[in-house]
Amino acid sequence: MTMRIISEAEMSGNTPLRHVMASLSDVFQDLRGGKEQSPSRMLLNHGPSEMLISPAGWMKRGVASVKITTLTPGNSTQGLPLIHGVVVLTDINTGQIMALLDGAALTAVRTSAVAGLATHLCAPAGAADLAILGAGVQARATLLAMLAVRQIARVRIYSRTIARTEAFVQWARTVTAAQVVICQSLFDAVQGAEIICTTTSTSSCEPLIAADWVAPGAHLNIIGGTHEDAIEVDPVLLKTAFVVVETGPSAQEDAGEVRTALNKGYIQPAHLHELGALILGEVAANEGQTTLFRSVGLAIEDTAAALALYEFREKMAC
Repeated sequence: MTMRIISEAEMSGNTPLRHVMASLSDVFQDLRGGKEQSPSRMLLNHGPSEMLISPAGWMKRGVASVKITTLTPGNSTQGLPLIHGVVVLTDINTGQIMALLDGAALTAVRTSAVAGLATHLCAPAGAADLAILGAGVQARATLLAMLAVRQIARVRIYSRTIARTEAFVQWARTVTAAQVVICQSLFDAVQGAEIICTTTSTSSCEPLIAADWVAPGAHLNIIGGTHEDAIEVDPVLLKTAFVVVETGPSAQEDAGEVRTALNKGYIQPAHLHELGALILGEVAANEGQTTLFRSVGLAIEDTAAALALYEFREKMAC
């Protein structure tokens, strides 16, 4: 076996994204069925950075991975990415290293792919008005995922960084024929949008989005925030929304909106619907109900995404 090195450029594009989404769909079904587990991440704090070490194995597919990432909130002021890292994909049976993958790029792809999967399952079929909060790497990956699952006609973008926002708009117009508009406020971006995606790096416990800004029946992907108490949308929204999570325990441990909503009695653990249950058809939102997917990222998602990208590149090489 020859170890493959998979760069950010090799992960880009609609076809690799769809392979990752299919792989994630499989692994979430295995998680739901109790056939797999995703261990908790190890967190190391050192100075202004955090290091996350995330190991997981997908036994059914005979692979395991470990992702080492650093998260440095202050990097934006230096023109540097928030996340750096590497993923090591291994063969469980032989112990051989199958691939090394760019960790930051893989994180962006698998996070957007999970959001795409949730949108495919939850958002109205005709949803075409998309709002994205944030304009960084994750925002770009998220737009591609939304384009893969819905016929987007308008993209609203809001970010506090003007230069990054303008760069996002220029790039977005090369990947979609949809109208791309810059919004001057969070309210303008969110009000009336049918799909709302938050990709910020907020560390605040104060919500960015008020509950009454969200149109009834909208679908939200809440995928930003830098720690377990960070909040992007007002937790009161969870009272009436159909709440989707990767797993109940991981959301209760790491999702700020979920933790707050539980602590304040807005919801009970039984109100957290696992993505695997939706894929298997065990649960579904009511017609016209607002849906909210709160992602925290699981180690096994990295394993499933890394395997999908490895298999895609192996197929392309043949």
